[in-house]
Amino acid sequence: MATTSRDYYQVLGLPKSASADDIKKAYRRLARQVHPDLHSGSKKSEMEKKFKELNEAHEVLSDPAKRKKYDHHGANWEQAEAYEQTRRQAAARGESGPEFSSGGEGFSDIFENLFKGRGRSGNGRGFARQGEDLETEVQLTLAEVFTGVTKRMTLQEPVPCSTCHGSGALRGRTCPTCQGHGAILQPNTIEVRIPAGVQDGTRVRVAGKGQAGVNGGKPGDLYLRVAITQDKVFRRQGSDIHVSLPVFPWEAALGADVMAPTLMEPVRVKVPPGSKSEGKLRLKGKGLPAAAGGHGDLFLTIQIVMPPSLTDEERKLYDQLRAIEHPDPRAELLAQAKRRSQP
Repeated sequence: MATTSRDYYQVLGLPKSASADDIKKAYRRLARQVHPDLHSGSKKSEMEKKFKELNEAHEVLSDPAKRKKYDHHGANWEQAEAYEQTRRQAAARGESGPEFSSGGEGFSDIFENLFKGRGRSGNGRGFARQGEDLETEVQLTLAEVFTGVTKRMTLQEPVPCSTCHGSGALRGRTCPTCQGHGAILQPNTIEVRIPAGVQDGTRVRVAGKGQAGVNGGKPGDLYLRVAITQDKVFRRQGSDIHVSLPVFPWEAALGADVMAPTLMEPVRVKVPPGSKSEGKLRLKGKGLPAAAGGHGDLFLTIQIVMPPSLTDEERKLYDQLRAIEHPDPRAELLAQAKRRSQP
């Protein structure tokens, strides 16, 4: 997990004595203020950084075990945990390691010194190291974003080699099955729940499903980067959804009850008499889950369309309409063009 340069308590605007309930309330309040969907332009980019920082702070401080380590070690609590594990392993072999000091030598320097010259003992085992994080893309439809979805994923995970029993060697030679690694990769299918309302580009963390650790170190994490596929019917704007709704001229003129699509089941809507092309109808709460709670809206944009072909009866009715005197719908357009052409 990436760390922030600011103190997590400062990010949430709380003292270190804050209760778990205080942390939850502060997170929800701030999430409503800085969620990127509620901003636009350059402000949106700024809010994305703040929202990420806010999520990092909440992830640590809402977990009692992580919070305890953070309170003790500060921003480098994850490295400190790995370092303490290294010291314990060194002590078990009768070795000594340098003492941890948050203001002294950096963790990377300490580990570098520890591994130099004695990174591996006679039994072939070295210090435990955490595995690398992995990232992959997962594609979602808007319907899946609306409801949330459980995705099945097949990962290649290391398991101890059955030929050499994890030693990497067989009869004094490199194991031919695992090529000396002590482990082989086997497919493992997992299920990952992706919450409703997730944004395009969001990274969903699956703890412990990254690259395997070394010498007993804990595995890294798997991050699923969400990519929302384009939909032929629905267009997303934040938590709102937009749809084009075709209507015939007489439906627009006289009004009509028509069926309209939503992300779930179609619903019946009323087209008001005298509706114009590009006019909008709003279906409240039929959009995607919003960061501040509830759902966005679904907007139907009216598109007046002609029937694919006219029957003789329809043609006769249009002739009757043409015979009735109407104001010229192009009069204002022509007047504006004329004014522009005059010196």
